[in-house]
Amino acid sequence: MDPLTALVERFAPAFERTTTGARVADAHAARGAMPALAELAALGQGTTKGAAQFLIRAAAQDLGIVPASIHDLYLARGRGEVAPTFTVPAINLRALPFLAARAVFRVMHEIEAGPVIFEIARSEIGYTDQRPAEYAAQVLAAAVVEEHTGPVFIQGDHFQLSAKRYRQDPEAEVQAVKDLIAEALRAGFFNIDIDASTLVDLSQPTVAEQQRVNYTRTAELTVYVRGLEPAGVTVSTGGEIGEVGGHNSTEEELRAFMDGYNATLAALAPNTPGLSKISIQTGTSHGGVVLPDGTLAQVKVDFDTLRRLSRVAREEYGLAGAVQHGASTLPEEAFGKFVEYEACEVHLATNFMNILYRHMPADLKAEIYAYLDEHHQHERKPGWTDEQFYYKTRKRALGPFKAAIWGLPAEVKARVYADWEEQFRRLFRLLGLPHTRGLVEAHIRPVVVAPRLTDYIGAAAAAEDTSDLAD
Repeated sequence: MDPLTALVERFAPAFERTTTGARVADAHAARGAMPALAELAALGQGTTKGAAQFLIRAAAQDLGIVPASIHDLYLARGRGEVAPTFTVPAINLRALPFLAARAVFRVMHEIEAGPVIFEIARSEIGYTDQRPAEYAAQVLAAAVVEEHTGPVFIQGDHFQLSAKRYRQDPEAEVQAVKDLIAEALRAGFFNIDIDASTLVDLSQPTVAEQQRVNYTRTAELTVYVRGLEPAGVTVSTGGEIGEVGGHNSTEEELRAFMDGYNATLAALAPNTPGLSKISIQTGTSHGGVVLPDGTLAQVKVDFDTLRRLSRVAREEYGLAGAVQHGASTLPEEAFGKFVEYEACEVHLATNFMNILYRHMPADLKAEIYAYLDEHHQHERKPGWTDEQFYYKTRKRALGPFKAAIWGLPAEVKARVYADWEEQFRRLFRLLGLPHTRGLVEAHIRPVVVAPRLTDYIGAAAAAEDTSDLAD
């Protein structure tokens, strides 16, 4: 018996096998099957894992839950048809994504929020041991359980080129990102953030020359995305002009990148849709700056730069605006400022992981820290305390301990869930999301793209070293 038929029979009467895949036969039973299917999609073995991921996506689409691109909403904002009165949260769910996504959808329904992005970075795919199809399956399974309908925005965050590997073999590193893009598109990631900012060369005499490799490779990868995107879908693509954690971005850099990018894109593929947003650096760092006692340093965000570059991006280039990275560990009062200073999107990750570790049983945490001591001492910087070392490296344990984290006691998961839900509720309100569902309904026309079973139960993508990449 093939693995999909086996799952359909196992979860009868929820699903029916069809000639091309499967469909929902009983919506109530299908929702009840989702927690077990999500676990199989994360921890299953062999072809069963891929079949579970496929079945979740097929069932979600049968129930009106459609992976979609946010491109049209963002360009409407760039044209001035949608006011910059909200900031879209792009949420990286590194651990227990099914549980976390359920909390997100529940809060979205409560406040009638529309534009929320679920994302995972190239680096996170590596250290959390979640390929794109697995991550998308967790989000879509959560949407089914919470009875969500309509578009779901799933994004490849920081599909980044490694500067070290690029120096060694430029075309091989570009091909690695292309392979990841193709894999993500097959899984329903219709939003891709291309990040060649690692290739900015500050030794060059002019800003345009400093950004040249960045904008050239970003344009090439945009053309690659356009060649693979499904019919009727315009994937939302983003670019980045400066590495998060580096010097703050400038208008000159934004213009140099965008002018070079637009000219290169026009030469490579005339009339091809370009970027919908641009990521900049305003003073934050991924994960925050941890002090010797394990607490986080206060970070001063250059909000004036954020507003100024957002306006340049909108008014001169028709983009939605500027994207803020590395924000989840900032004080909550900062989040209202992202709206005030017109950021189109803000990326949030680390604090959700911190909440999980805060509730983690002491014995599992001790086991994880022992693992970090044994396997990640090379990441320890001179002078770091244990608190700094564990804080900065504990994300590396999420993949090796994925099964243990899935197996946490129900009462622990309940406490984690409650804190996640409450934080999403606070952040979404601060970001101006209440009653924005109508904006999505007005501007997004999701296209149903039928998944192919062969994309889910074929050869698995090889793991890669992503330790030098950003989150």
